[in-house]
Amino acid sequence: MPGMRTARLELVPVTLPMVEAVLAGDRAAAEAVVGAALPETWPGDALIARAFHPSLDAIRADPARRLWGDSLLLPLDDGGPRRVIGSVIFHGRPDEDGVAEVGYGVEESSQSKGFATEGTRACVEWALAQPEVRSVIATTFPWHAASRRVIEKLGMQQIGTREHEVFGELWVFQLER
Repeated sequence: MPGMRTARLELVPVTLPMVEAVLAGDRAAAEAVVGAALPETWPGDALIARAFHPSLDAIRADPARRLWGDSLLLPLDDGGPRRVIGSVIFHGRPDEDGVAEVGYGVEESSQSKGFATEGTRACVEWALAQPEVRSVIATTFPWHAASRRVIEKLGMQQIGTREHEVFGELWVFQLER
């Protein structure tokens, strides 16, 4: 995914060197690769488990497949040093049916300002413009109102549910080309 800009965000592609630094626990190296400060609570074990669940060897073997469309969100001109406030992560390239799955997150102090919607919208629009993509899906827990609002603002419609192995029911939403 090429770097993009929205009205308030710069979207910086996630790269293999950045992932390697994060998985090695080397915050300084990750920040140097990105050219921006990471949030204090990032990357954190929970984020790593969700965003980079395949092994590092699998990511190294085919970074273009696993890191397809993944972006970091940096605010434009907010008066301070460059900093990462969130990310939009796809779960790899689209499957054989042309379905790409997206996830997103914004650090706590930047939440409730529309950044998740703005950044995710740009990434979903980019994905739907790719010839191999027929639709984009997103999942959220029924109780996660903020996540549902982002999904609904993108125009996604609920198409079903799926079970999470630990946390239970997830709602599945979809936006078709």
